[in-house]
Amino acid sequence: MPDTPPHPYAAAPTDEVDLVLLGGDIGIYALARAFHEKYGTISTVVTRKVAGPVADSSILRTVELGPAASEEEMIRALLTVGAEKASRPGAVRPVLLANADFLVALLAEHREELGAYFHLPLLGDEVLRDVADKATFSQTCTAIGVPTPRTVVLDFAHGTAPAVPELDLGWPLVAKASRSSAYNAVSFPGKRKVFEIADRAQLTDLVGRLTAAGYRDRFVLQEMIPGDDTAMLSVTAYVDSRGTVTLLGGAQVLLEEHTPGALGNPAAMFTTDLPEVFDQSVRFLEHTGYRGYANFDVKIDPRDGVAKFFEVNPRIGRNNYYMTAAGANVAEPVVADLVEERELPRAVPRQEILYSIVPWRLLRRYIIDPDLRARVREIGRRRTVHPLSYEVEGWRRRLYVLAATANQIKKFLQHYPRPSADGF
Repeated sequence: MPDTPPHPYAAAPTDEVDLVLLGGDIGIYALARAFHEKYGTISTVVTRKVAGPVADSSILRTVELGPAASEEEMIRALLTVGAEKASRPGAVRPVLLANADFLVALLAEHREELGAYFHLPLLGDEVLRDVADKATFSQTCTAIGVPTPRTVVLDFAHGTAPAVPELDLGWPLVAKASRSSAYNAVSFPGKRKVFEIADRAQLTDLVGRLTAAGYRDRFVLQEMIPGDDTAMLSVTAYVDSRGTVTLLGGAQVLLEEHTPGALGNPAAMFTTDLPEVFDQSVRFLEHTGYRGYANFDVKIDPRDGVAKFFEVNPRIGRNNYYMTAAGANVAEPVVADLVEERELPRAVPRQEILYSIVPWRLLRRYIIDPDLRARVREIGRRRTVHPLSYEVEGWRRRLYVLAATANQIKKFLQHYPRPSADGF
């Protein structure tokens, strides 16, 4: 299915909006694309490695630090970029964004230094600590009546293997790090973003590997919510500095990535209205004093039809281009909030579009429900978007997008050769 961009050409460049991005994945390019479509911005991307998603692009400039660059070197590079931009005649203060939990945490740690040069749409330290922690997230949801899976927490803070209590979650269960920023610091054989644990023996083994790797944070055990990838929902929001939700939209996931390091990232989804889930998302954001971008992971429980909230990412999310493509450009709320300092009516995407980084012949294999498959095919015929497929880019980018899309077939056949009842 072809990618039909929302505008025949990007917006005329403006000197009023500038953007600096830390990272280099699909989500970073999607942010650069949103700013380019809306404001004609040529973004600056600071990254350890200039990989395919941000390589050979005409809408951004890259600062490559090298794969071994430390967090301190990242901050120094950002400060250098900020100082250089500030020294130019007529300079404007850039917006600084990251799109990985550990990088958001890094920016927050250095908010005072970075704030001298950049607009920082970040949560306060206490709110960031609480909402980025899956264990605390579950407790907060329960307290305000937002449905969430039953959860048990294991604490590795003391450096010894925690005792595993008797569990009433059923088998298999799901296990994941409470904070991905802490999990990112350890490495061990078989490391995955999310684990499906079949029995107590597997859980004990995982606890041993985490302890040996030096993990010093909490790990969350949750009941397995039945249903394949098509039961997942994604909600994206922005909360301005006054506490008003000025961006809110969602999508039904059709297929998630299944490589160990990217498990759970949506690979295909279509935009849809989710009024009850939106209301619950706003309740959470307002209750916690949230600020900036948020991305919720939610799953419909087929046993009772209730949408269960899994987590909120304190960033816009890797799959954020579905919002821009559907008519709610994700650049506008942060610019209105921090650059223009004006109130913005809530932007909600109104177009029904298919967002996909996989070819249709692969996607249709994983949509088991024939009615859903027919609906998605019709949506895709009207409008299919790939975040990296942007008409203003040159032939090198186009070749990369073709190759990356084709490579998805190999990855899915290796890691998820056929759809399963629980998405694992």
